[in-house]
Amino acid sequence: MFQNLQSLFNNLGLITCALAIGASWVASIVSPNCSFDKLTGARADGHVRELIHRTSPQLGFLMAVSGGLFLLGGSWIAGIISFVAAFGFYATRMMLAPKEGKNKPGVKTRRKEQRGTSVSLSLIFTGTAVIAAILGLFGL
Repeated sequence: MFQNLQSLFNNLGLITCALAIGASWVASIVSPNCSFDKLTGARADGHVRELIHRTSPQLGFLMAVSGGLFLLGGSWIAGIISFVAAFGFYATRMMLAPKEGKNKPGVKTRRKEQRGTSVSLSLIFTGTAVIAAILGLFGL
């Protein structure tokens, strides 16, 4: 009976991990490509930053749930890597936090670099989620 529960938890972990991978792919690749095709540069940049800022907590939550399910399913390494990916998605959101207050005179904020870095981080942690899913598939 316990073996069946472990298999169920592992499969549910794979499902939630796959949901996070798909959503991250859409938020990091598909939507920015469409935004830069249809919008002006400044609007597309703002749209991508806002999209990643808003989707990162949900992706982090999905990966945290996936990590917990992998641990319950006996896939220890996949669970730990899922928690690393969850932290990474939350860190991506913290990096894109809205600016508070005004800058000091002569100091500029480079928002384009933030967008590029956040997309890169999101893709890195999507890759981490893919690794967790592969390890979970093999039960490691």
